[in-house]
Amino acid sequence: MLVPCLKMNRALFSLGQMMPIARSLSRCAACCQVITNPEEIARIYRQLSLFPSLSSANVGPVITSQYGGKYSNIYTEWSQRELESNENVKFCKQYIVFHDDKSVVFSAPSGNCTKVQGVLLSRDAPSGEMKAVIRKSTVKGEENQFLEIWNKNMVKSINLTALKKHGKVYEDALFGCLVWSQSETHLLYVAEKKRPKAESFFQTESSALSSSVDEEGGLRSEKKDAVKGEQFVFYEDWGEDLVKKSSPVLCVLDIEGNNVSVLEGVPENISPGQAFWAPGDTGVVFVGWRHEPLRLGLRSCPNRRSSLYYVDLTGGKCEQLASDNSAVFSPRLSPDQCRIVYLENTLFGAHMQCSRLCMYDWYTKKTSVVVDVVKRPREDGFTGIYCTQLPPKCWSADSQQIIFACPQRSRKELLAVDINTGSVTSLTSTSAMGAWNLLTIERDLIVASCASPNCPPSLRVGFLPTRDSEEQMVWITLEESQTLPEIDWQILTLVPPSDQDNSQYPGLDFEALLIKPKEEKDGAKLPLIVYPHGGPHSVTVADWLLSPAVYCKLGFAVLLVNYRGSIGFGQDNILSLPGNIGTQDVQDVQFAVESVLKGDEFDRHKLAVAGGSHGGFLACHLIGQYPSYYKACVAFNPVVNLASMVCITDIPDWCLFEAGSDYTANSLYEPAVWEQMLSKSPVKHVSQVKTPVLLLLGEDDKRVPHKQGIEYYRALKAKQVPVRLLMYPGNNHSLPNVDAESDSFMNSALWFVQHLFE
Repeated sequence: MLVPCLKMNRALFSLGQMMPIARSLSRCAACCQVITNPEEIARIYRQLSLFPSLSSANVGPVITSQYGGKYSNIYTEWSQRELESNENVKFCKQYIVFHDDKSVVFSAPSGNCTKVQGVLLSRDAPSGEMKAVIRKSTVKGEENQFLEIWNKNMVKSINLTALKKHGKVYEDALFGCLVWSQSETHLLYVAEKKRPKAESFFQTESSALSSSVDEEGGLRSEKKDAVKGEQFVFYEDWGEDLVKKSSPVLCVLDIEGNNVSVLEGVPENISPGQAFWAPGDTGVVFVGWRHEPLRLGLRSCPNRRSSLYYVDLTGGKCEQLASDNSAVFSPRLSPDQCRIVYLENTLFGAHMQCSRLCMYDWYTKKTSVVVDVVKRPREDGFTGIYCTQLPPKCWSADSQQIIFACPQRSRKELLAVDINTGSVTSLTSTSAMGAWNLLTIERDLIVASCASPNCPPSLRVGFLPTRDSEEQMVWITLEESQTLPEIDWQILTLVPPSDQDNSQYPGLDFEALLIKPKEEKDGAKLPLIVYPHGGPHSVTVADWLLSPAVYCKLGFAVLLVNYRGSIGFGQDNILSLPGNIGTQDVQDVQFAVESVLKGDEFDRHKLAVAGGSHGGFLACHLIGQYPSYYKACVAFNPVVNLASMVCITDIPDWCLFEAGSDYTANSLYEPAVWEQMLSKSPVKHVSQVKTPVLLLLGEDDKRVPHKQGIEYYRALKAKQVPVRLLMYPGNNHSLPNVDAESDSFMNSALWFVQHLFE
């Protein structure tokens, strides 16, 4: 799902183009109370973009003070947009928490914030005595990666790039890891496999020589080992956000000897990741994803063939621990080192699904299902597990419970699962906050963040109640955020009309999140921006959302629709959509809009629609199926033609499955399949479009390549529909760069102003 926005100094050029329009619309501000001045819009965006978000936390060891009290230090990392420097600045904050192992007695900040620079991965040793950091740094104009060991000061720094044992270290959340052995003598991480140097067929022997320094300090020439004619060989990577990540290897650093070795025994046809040390440091447990026949995109796609493996360090033997006919991910070893829990999905089908929570007993070698797939919400309200990963630390101290955050309908809650009974308890069900995230749990001390559409993230801690206890979580706030009382939000439950019920999965409902200014000034009706999410198997939870918050401050209301097919509502809800995209999801969004408009606080003549990816697919469908209903449309990297997308995307299976066909990598598609994909696409209705459209495209998007947007742009130009296209170099599907985020927001806001108030 895409997040609108881009950079101020670049945005000023766009603002200059829009200034005459905005000035001509200034009269609208008096009648509708919507802010239309570009400088004021930019000021509000800048103000709200300053709220930081929490990315990680770590709890230090328990220390006993000279007076007998116990305390722990909590280290947290935050991220904040910096518009001037065009970067997401990372910084750390520390807190001290006095406790009695059951409750927090006192807590306070400890020291000032410190900027974190160049850190790719970091991990504290089990004892808390040392810290490992993988950092990138520029050496003589080239980027190098260093592995540093710290205690009170830096103990050592090893240039991994100079060792030439492997390629770049993987820092992503899907493959990447940095794990201490229990003995704290070795570190485990994942890096790209080293490839032999390639050279031209016409490389001469003299030019293939390199210089190095001999033992006496003199220069000597060495012949490079190179393979001729291999410079331009194509290597498949793992798709969107994993570009140039093709063949990962498991690497081990011997800290004392400064030696790095690449583990042998991993099958050539799998990519290892999410690794950790086996009990007793006897080997390494990891998830392995199959290469053949194709590497399909992995980001947000936990439905790829994968399994759990163990490689023995002594003999190099690799053993498969879990089923080979499913998708396995996010394994976590219990503190007592007896059990491994992991998530499991069915192969292919919906990219995001309701997952099983499975458990592997290290000593009995038996696998069990702790929590199964939930088809419909249970009587206790539990709707199933929907996670791309479990937190790195998610076990209770007694190794009997798993704690994680998970969407439950349109909220995100902290859940505790008893591994013996499979019972699920919400730790935040009584909270007024709409979204919780687990940062870590250590010795049953939970560190979490919480937020709502009118409240940026806050930091809280609390001790996990004991098993079978009826005690409620008691949360202590370490860092309070500023609530915006002028923004109101509510979750609407919607039941589609009987003629739109799904005959195969009847009786399903869905929800929408309505965010709006708390008070309408002078009785003026609010313009409404409709925002369906992408995926389609995703969800918008009641979290802090920058763009909707800014729109509310400008005087707009925003309706975020979790149509049928969204995660968090049960597996049946998800399965109801494939084969029905372009109809069921479109009808749900339109029904949500019409239901909201029955009230008298919204101006039905000032409706806009926006969305990214599949949300852009829906936005383009809505303006085609309901001509003139929406006065403005903004689409971020939208899917507009599944038939043309299937050959160029990193997820061709998505195009077929969502259109209603089965996917096999070696199938030759019949004409009927291409016709089916085309019939589900927004481009089918382009001849009916009258709404002005702004297209925002990432030039490096591998998921929905930018040619999709260009195809729609050309079709609209041919129909003489007002259309504008912005292309963002260096940005992928989510338009993640700060300048792309802020500029796309400014252009979107001014597009709405221009076309809703003309």
